[in-house]
Amino acid sequence: MTILLVGGTGHLGPGLIRLLTANGRGLRVLTRDPARAREVLGDGIELVAGDVRDPASLGGPLKGVTTVISAFSGFGDLNGPGPRVVDRDGNIALIRAARAAGVEHFVLLSVTQASPDHPMELMRSKYAAEEELKASGLAWTIIRPALYMQTWLHTAADPLVEMGRTRVFGRGDNPLNLVSAGDVARIVELALVDPGLRGATLEFGGPENVSMNQLLATVERVTRRSGRVDHVPLPVLRLMSNLLRPFRPALAGLIGAAVVMDTRDMSFDTAATARRFPSIPPTPLEAVVRELYAPGQSGRIPRVQPNS
Repeated sequence: MTILLVGGTGHLGPGLIRLLTANGRGLRVLTRDPARAREVLGDGIELVAGDVRDPASLGGPLKGVTTVISAFSGFGDLNGPGPRVVDRDGNIALIRAARAAGVEHFVLLSVTQASPDHPMELMRSKYAAEEELKASGLAWTIIRPALYMQTWLHTAADPLVEMGRTRVFGRGDNPLNLVSAGDVARIVELALVDPGLRGATLEFGGPENVSMNQLLATVERVTRRSGRVDHVPLPVLRLMSNLLRPFRPALAGLIGAAVVMDTRDMSFDTAATARRFPSIPPTPLEAVVRELYAPGQSGRIPRVQPNS
């Protein structure tokens, strides 16, 4: 088995790479910037240059590959083109290139609530990628994880821990389901070795539905550090999103997503995950907080670009 991982430098990538290389699988990582990816991943990983936004760059990296793992996203990249270009069009280009290269199995990291009419562009874009994959003729597995704990700790808790102050978009009281990226990595590994998961769409959530305010309270309790939390009111967020859209579409989309996350049901049936994957006990938020913000840890997660 030779695996091409696309999206190896975000919150999921490094842990997934450790799992895959520990079991001796052939692995290469596609990245737009190999030098910067090397800073995150270290030596010993085969890096190949390519960009899902440039279909012509994908043929070489896919030669000899049996399995593709698509784990990239443009969500949160304020300087990028956004999920429509990256998560939708980029995945479509990668799926078509994988089919042309004779890839046997394609694993797509999507997201819970992916649908054609969701108010968040990320969910609409991931759904379009899912539909392309299902129609491709490739053997496929779609994994729909909940929101990564590490993403929102990085966004909201890093400033609180490091500077004593952070900002929450909206009220911060809406329950969100959060899952550890490490647990998702184990689901991806399972999808590679279990033929019964081909043709399956796997919904995978975390053990808790927590609000942003509860997340920050957990960080304060575990680290024994408190700080100021400023809230940006929803009317201000809506206005900002509309005003910024012609000039900063990625930022406007992110602010719009914050409105959705503060007002829409983003919870998940946590018991369903435990029933379907009993061998992967979900990691509690507090355990991830302790791992990231223990003495000697900065809490800041090194990242390259979200779609690298």
